Amino acid sequence: MKIQDLRQKTADQLASELTNLKKEAFNLRFRKASGQLENTARVREVRRSIARIKTLLIAPAVALAAEKRKASVKKPAVAKRKAAAKKPAAAKRSPAAKKRATAGKKR
Repeated sequence: MKIQDLRQKTADQLASELTNLKKEAFNLRFRKASGQLENTARVREVRRSIARIKTLLIAPAVALAAEKRKASVKKPAVAKRKAAAKKPAAAKRSPAAKKRATAGKKR
């Protein structure tokens, strides 16, 4: 089945086509195991058609997730580095590092 033909179908039509292809794939596997399958290339065609339909069914969700990722970007990495450079040196150290730095000093 061609991808152009599949793109023209609705989600319900694709779902029903997917169900039919899964049934056909099961029947083909059963016939192959029993030695009755004549056209072995059909197994490959059915598997690929199933993959095409599944790809088309999840495409809107993937596009939506990509849009959410783009919208959730707050600051570019350069802005974060500039903000970190403005902080004083003592503020950059962790509390454990500050403790180690002051432990060696005697009063």
